[in-house]
Amino acid sequence: MIEIGNGTLTARIDSLGAELVSLRDASGNEVMTDADPAYWTGHAPLLFPIVGRLNEDTLRVDGRDYTMKQHGFARRRVFEVAETSATHVQFVLRDDAETRAVWPFPFELSARYTLDGATLAVEVVVTNPDADRVMWTSFGFHPAFAWPLPGGGAKEAHRIVFERHEPASLAELNAGLIVPAERPTPLDGRTLHLRDALFEEDALIWMAPASRSVRYGSDTGPQLDIAFEGLPTLAIWTKPGAHFICVEPWQGHADPVGFSGELRDKPGVIAIPAGDSRRFAMQVTLRA
Repeated sequence: MIEIGNGTLTARIDSLGAELVSLRDASGNEVMTDADPAYWTGHAPLLFPIVGRLNEDTLRVDGRDYTMKQHGFARRRVFEVAETSATHVQFVLRDDAETRAVWPFPFELSARYTLDGATLAVEVVVTNPDADRVMWTSFGFHPAFAWPLPGGGAKEAHRIVFERHEPASLAELNAGLIVPAERPTPLDGRTLHLRDALFEEDALIWMAPASRSVRYGSDTGPQLDIAFEGLPTLAIWTKPGAHFICVEPWQGHADPVGFSGELRDKPGVIAIPAGDSRRFAMQVTLRA
């Protein structure tokens, strides 16, 4: 467990999954999930090399089937600590025989956490070191913030405000897979008024929102600005009754119901050419 701090924020990141497990303000108030095991014990897993669920937990590469559970394997692997200082830490995960048995690509996954004033910046770089072969992959962030935030009043007073208007319908899930039906937007203008009932049918998923940031909180307490780069899809999720809300920018998403094609044909999957990299970023800024 690595702790970094700058007097304004303190963050703790676990080398298991390079996962952010705590983000506290200068007074020690925790803005991340309580990880109550009655609901979900995650904090902020990195989703790689898939996002969401695969149909029958199966992906296909060049005609061969591989088995992989929801959200991929990175969250269950121990990362190497490559670099650290008082205000930043960088983790690296590379392929091995175990990863290639479920996803047949060499890779390097680098996750860097940096504190700058009231902002925690997270930068993830996925590199394809193969000299000849294209890599097919996805990536997503999955941070779970306290709901309610400390000092923010009741859960019902909290909301998420989008940067832009988002009138489009949402994707709908059935048993974790995308179904053809669409879900009417629950937004009131640019505002999502948070309540447990919104999540009785799983996550809210905006496939291609115009917004590149959202603001989460209430009028009476701290607020979090969550910005993201290189991630075209946004999900918001919790389990009714839990004390967290997840704001999840993704590149990729679950399989459509019945999908049985090659990984390269899976909606949301990207190609990283031989020797190339792809960068994904998220910034969380605390506004007291």
